[in-house]
Amino acid sequence: MKEKIQDKTSSSTRRIAKNTLMLYFRQILIMVVSLYTVRVVLNTLGAEDYGIYNVVAGVVTMFSFLSGAMATASQRYFSFALGQDDESQLRRYFSMSLTIYCMIALVVVVIAETFGLWFVGSRLVIPAEREHAAFWVYQASVFSTVCTIVTAPFMASIIAHEDMNIYAYVSVVEVLLKLGIVFLLPLFPADKLVVYGLLTAGVVFVNTAMYRGICARRYAECRFSLFWDKGLFKELVSYTGWNLFGASVGVFKNQLVNVMLNQFFSPVVNAARGIASQVNGAVNSFSQGFSTAVRPQIIKSYAGGNKEEMLALMYRSCKATFFLMYVFTLPLSLEMPYVLGLWLGNVPEYAVLFTRLALLDALIDSVSYPLMAAAQATGRIGLYQSVVGGVLLLNAPVSYLVLKLGAPPYGVFAVAIGCAIIAAIARLLILKSLIGFSVVGFSSKVIVPVATASLVALAISLVCIRVGGQGFLRLCGTTVASVLSLGLGGFFIALTKDERKWVLSLVKRRR
Repeated sequence: MKEKIQDKTSSSTRRIAKNTLMLYFRQILIMVVSLYTVRVVLNTLGAEDYGIYNVVAGVVTMFSFLSGAMATASQRYFSFALGQDDESQLRRYFSMSLTIYCMIALVVVVIAETFGLWFVGSRLVIPAEREHAAFWVYQASVFSTVCTIVTAPFMASIIAHEDMNIYAYVSVVEVLLKLGIVFLLPLFPADKLVVYGLLTAGVVFVNTAMYRGICARRYAECRFSLFWDKGLFKELVSYTGWNLFGASVGVFKNQLVNVMLNQFFSPVVNAARGIASQVNGAVNSFSQGFSTAVRPQIIKSYAGGNKEEMLALMYRSCKATFFLMYVFTLPLSLEMPYVLGLWLGNVPEYAVLFTRLALLDALIDSVSYPLMAAAQATGRIGLYQSVVGGVLLLNAPVSYLVLKLGAPPYGVFAVAIGCAIIAAIARLLILKSLIGFSVVGFSSKVIVPVATASLVALAISLVCIRVGGQGFLRLCGTTVASVLSLGLGGFFIALTKDERKWVLSLVKRRR
C-alpha cells in the first residue's frame, strides 16, 4: 500500500514539476518585462504621476481579487469533477459559474461607477491639475477588472486540466504588448498618464480574448449553454462567497493601507509602496506558480479518498513553496539598495525598506499556500475563511491606529507581518479539525527544518557580504552563496530521508 501511494505521489509530482516549469517560463517573461517597464514608466511619468496611477488604479483594482478568488473557487469544483471523471457535471459547473460571474461583474460596475467614482474624486489626495487624468485611469481600470472577472471560469478550466503551457503561450503575446507600451508611451503627445492607463487596459482586453478563445476551442465544457440549477447555484455562491471573503481580505488589506498612506503622507510614499508591490509580486509569483500547479493534485487526491497521498504531497509542497520564495528573497533583500539603484536609477525614499518588509510578509505567507489548497479541497471553508480573514482584517484598523499615533510609513508593514504570523498559526489549528491534520507533526516535519535551513543560508550569505567587494560582483557572489547554501541546507536539513531518496531518484532518472 505504501509503495502504491509513493508511486502515485511520484507520478503526480512529476506532472507538478512539468507544470511548474511552464509557469516559471511564463513568470520569468512577465517578471523581466514588468521590472523593465516599471523603470521606464517611473522615469516617463515621474514619481508623482506614478504614485497617482498606483493609488487610483488601486481603488478599482481592489475588485480584481474577484477574478482570482472566483477562479480558485471554480477550479475546486472543476478538479473535483475531473477527479471523479464526471463530464456532465463539469459542464454544469462551468455554465453556472460563468452566469454567476457575469452577475458579479455587473455589480462591480455599479459599485465602481457610483461609490468608487465618488471616493476617487473627493477622498483621494490628487493635485487639481491631475484630476482629469486620474478619472481616465480609473475608467480604464474598471474596464480591465470587468474583463478579468468574466474570464475566471476559463482560467479555472486551464488550472483544473493542468494545461499550464497555455499560460506560457499567451504570456509571449502579453510580453510583446507590454514592451510595445514601453516604447510607444514616450512618443504620444497626449497626457502620458492617461495613455498609459488606456494602453494597459487594451493589453488586458487582448489577453482576456485569447484565454476565452483558446479555452472555448480546447475544452468541451467551456462552450457556454444556458443552464440553471437553484441548488447548484446556492452551493457555488456559498463556496465562492467564502472564497471571495478570504481573497478580499488580502486585497483590501493592501489597498486600504495604500489609501491610508496617501492620506497621511504624499504620493511619493505611494510610489515607494508601488515599487515594493511590484518586486514582491514578481518574486512571490514563483512560489504561487508552484502552488497553482500543485493545487489540482491536492484536490483530486482528496476527491479520490487518498488522504495519505494528499498529506505527503502537502508536506513537500509547503517546503517547496517556501524555498522557491526564499531563494529569490534572500539575495535580493541583502542587496536591495544596489538592486533598486541598478533597476530604477532614481530610488524613491522608503522604497528599499518597504520592499524588504513586503518580501518578509510574503515569505511568511508562502509556506501556507498548500494548506489553503487542502482546506479548499474539503469544501468546508466557512470557519477557515472567517477566522483567518478576520485576523488579516485587523491590518486596516491597526495600521490606521499606528499611523494616527505618529508612526512612520513603514509601521504598516510591521502590523502586516504580525498579522501574517497569527494567521499562519490559525490556519494550522483549523486544518487540524478539517482533515485530521497534526499541528505538531507539521511543525516538526516542515517548520523546524525549514527555519533551520533558512537561518544557515542567511548566516553564510551575511559572511559572504562582509568579505565581498562592492557592486555587481558582490551581487553575483551573494546570489551564488545564497542559492548554494540554501540548496544544500534544504536538501540535508529540510528534507526527510525518504524525500532525499526521492530527489536523488528523480535526478538519476533525468540522466
